[in-house]
Amino acid sequence: MTKLLFLGPPGAGKGTQAKILAESCQIPHISTGDILREATAKGTPLGQQAKSYMDRGELVPDSLILDLVRDRLSQPDTVSGWILDGFPRNVSQAKFLDDLLQDLNQVYNCAVNLDVPDEVLVSRMLGRGRADDNEETIRRRLEVYREQTTPLIDFYSQRDSLVSVDGDRPISEITAALKDLMTQSQS
Repeated sequence: MTKLLFLGPPGAGKGTQAKILAESCQIPHISTGDILREATAKGTPLGQQAKSYMDRGELVPDSLILDLVRDRLSQPDTVSGWILDGFPRNVSQAKFLDDLLQDLNQVYNCAVNLDVPDEVLVSRMLGRGRADDNEETIRRRLEVYREQTTPLIDFYSQRDSLVSVDGDRPISEITAALKDLMTQSQS
């Protein structure tokens, strides 16, 4: 069973790789970013709250994310595995996830950190053409990421469950490296 956490800054390719691997393994790709974007597009109360944070380049507060993740990981299609993309984003979320997985009798294989230089990230995000992707907002999102999310690297390192992957290379090479990693984590 493949159960992976994808870490890394915005624009690192987490979503792209998670989709490829989830399809390959026939398991759900659970992206808090996609769930939030869908909620904002539909104008749900959660979506409206989240949009105000996203438009400023800030992370959506834990309180808006935690119930979403709990509900999703409790669904029957997650029993055979999953790839969690964009969650956890900070140590308190990681602790919540540990407790949640224990309640659900699940464990993750490892936390994968996609490592990409900032200038490459800025270039990638400017190229995707989203309304909230201008250079000032992107740089602010990277700053917020460094402040709030980087401690996760230490959190998972201390648990010997972190694997860093060079995300600054062709998509197919990254996918191959991740498939090798998945094979190793299951043996």
